[in-house]
Amino acid sequence: MPRFSIIVPVFKVQGYLRECLDSVLGQSYGDFEVVAVDDRSPDGCGAILDEYADRDPRVRVLHLSENVGPGRARNAGLEQAKGDYVLFLDSDDAYTPGLLAAVAGRLDGAGDPDLLVFDHVRTHWWGRGGRSAASALLEAAGQDAFSLRERPEYTGLFLVAWNKAYRRSFFQEHGLEYRPGLYEDAPVTYRSMVLADRIVCLNRIGVEYRQRRQGAITRTPGRRHFEIFRQYEGLFAFLEGRPDLVWARPLLFERALDHMLFVLSRPDRVTPADRPDFYRGIRAFHRRHLPAGFAPPEGPRGTEMRLPASAPYASYAALRGLREARAAAERNRRRTARAVSARTRGAWYAARSRLPLDPGLVLYSSAHHGGVGGDPAAIHAKAREIAPQLRGVWVVREEAVDSLPPGVDHVTPGSARFHAVAARAAYWVNDVNWPGGPAKRPGSVHIHTHQGTPLKYMGADLLGKPGARHGFSVPQMLRRADRWDYSLVANRHSELVWERAYPCHFTSVRTGSPRNDVLVRAGEGAGRSFRLRHGIPEDHTVVLYAPTRRDYRRGGHVERIDLARFAADLGEGHTLVVRLHPTLASGPARGMGLADLARRGTVVDATDEPHAAEVMLAADALVTDYSALMFDYANLDRPIVVHADDWAAFTASRGAYLDITAEAPGHVSRSHRELAWLFASGAWRDEESARLRADFRGRFCEFDDGRAAERVVRTLLLGEPMPGSADVRIPGQAVGGDLLAAT
Repeated sequence: MPRFSIIVPVFKVQGYLRECLDSVLGQSYGDFEVVAVDDRSPDGCGAILDEYADRDPRVRVLHLSENVGPGRARNAGLEQAKGDYVLFLDSDDAYTPGLLAAVAGRLDGAGDPDLLVFDHVRTHWWGRGGRSAASALLEAAGQDAFSLRERPEYTGLFLVAWNKAYRRSFFQEHGLEYRPGLYEDAPVTYRSMVLADRIVCLNRIGVEYRQRRQGAITRTPGRRHFEIFRQYEGLFAFLEGRPDLVWARPLLFERALDHMLFVLSRPDRVTPADRPDFYRGIRAFHRRHLPAGFAPPEGPRGTEMRLPASAPYASYAALRGLREARAAAERNRRRTARAVSARTRGAWYAARSRLPLDPGLVLYSSAHHGGVGGDPAAIHAKAREIAPQLRGVWVVREEAVDSLPPGVDHVTPGSARFHAVAARAAYWVNDVNWPGGPAKRPGSVHIHTHQGTPLKYMGADLLGKPGARHGFSVPQMLRRADRWDYSLVANRHSELVWERAYPCHFTSVRTGSPRNDVLVRAGEGAGRSFRLRHGIPEDHTVVLYAPTRRDYRRGGHVERIDLARFAADLGEGHTLVVRLHPTLASGPARGMGLADLARRGTVVDATDEPHAAEVMLAADALVTDYSALMFDYANLDRPIVVHADDWAAFTASRGAYLDITAEAPGHVSRSHRELAWLFASGAWRDEESARLRADFRGRFCEFDDGRAAERVVRTLLLGEPMPGSADVRIPGQAVGGDLLAAT
């Protein structure tokens, strides 16, 4: 008997079916069967299913003699299921890597509950969206099992069949089955949740929920959407026959009304001509099933529920129209307020700019005002040490202020004090471009530190890569870069690239990377604090995995490694630490498995660690694809493995200044099997890897000597020579005007 039966109803999805089946059959956990139900599909789906069944004995195909719809197709599959647990998957959706292993582990740990719920991500035809609205509920559930009576807020979980694992005996015991028609998921979901004694949640994205541009029944306007009333009438008929579930009626009544009002509000479901009839259906349901003492929730939907049962559709339409008009007025008010505020701040900055520059005032920023970090942080720390007469002020977004170290003076972008400080600061230090305003004053010095050695195309080189520069203007970026006075470089490669990528008015300075001083000077015990903080045993080999973002996928995240499998392949005595690219930290990338694995102790999630150097110091080896982190990590002279399984796609979409697979800092893997073998065999730290690393360090760590921050402070901020060092300034480029401006 398999652990899981995965039931897949199939109808007119031949373009998506292979991707769906591959996502299941490619799971690292293999104790399952697939019951694929061909719902008399008129296209090539049946032949595709038979092909997969011939190839994989875990796939069984049931060809129906007539089209019955997804609900009854699921029922047919249930009759054939043999697994301990039943999962449903729509045939145009897909599982995320590692889902079934995570579900199996959660079920085992919870002692086989009645029901498990996991998360999903919407994948639109133009790209992947964000996490679901229920993700916060899944996170708050913790590890304990609960009943809906204990936690009624969990009626807010997504109303679908495919985000759950049902214990099959529980499903059969309560006679659960799907009724014909649209919205068939709702009655089964709610019945199962009120009947379940033990529900558990898995805070992990398990399904790529495809939002098809066309062809989805639920987004096709028409009278079929009136079937929602029949579905909920069936649910409430069940409740009326169960006095022991009287506690659930107010909960489900609210959810039913909310669902109906949601459908009514969607122009892609109910046509304007049908809305009065649909609204009358809602009011009729309200009159028939209103529980005693029912209190509508707060908010817009609750206001709609409070309308009298006799209220005509015109009352509802007027209420929605008034709310939409108020929302539009509020948007206009905010837009006007921002415009007025911008003009006021501009005038304030212009007035303060009449005052002389303050030679002791330095304005710092890092990572789009995200906090104190990177090269600017290293320069600031060194300035406080050797030049206390310099006053440093950081520009920090409001939401990042609480994370600032004690004693750091800061301003928030756009505030009056920001403009006052910006107008007087003699020095501006940043690792990304400053926004368009305020304007650079004559005599002020802008120092651009960058964010590492460039591998992928930057600046003007992106003009030939339209996908990579989607959403921003290269000419505007270069106009902002025209304000740079100095560009810091760690090697001649960077020097040449920056002068090519940014044909602007700056002087290259061979200082090295200030943030890497701590790596170059690392002594015995460096990285110990990170290990202690995360409970990593002293004798463990720490492998840091640092993937970068991809420009060929909207949102930037592509799952290249099955983290659970890699951690298992590393074996005892190893700890896998994962640090996502900063731009992926707040998106769905962690929900695809990282957050769950970190919670279970399978990996350590270091994405939120404020100082990358601490993470690198704690690591005995680095596995990365094309992250600039490798150029910094090379200073430690520790093994590096480049996992380049999609190098061709990466370079085609973004471009690269060197072939990292040919000039790698260590061994290169192009599949998970090769990656696992490098560590199992010990090749990751053999003599060849050491030779490759030495060549790489010699080229790309050329100016990193542990004194970069001091060099910047003395030569650029204080204007004095660096003790025991030659001049590091390189003459600026001979550039006239804006090369990209229209003529």
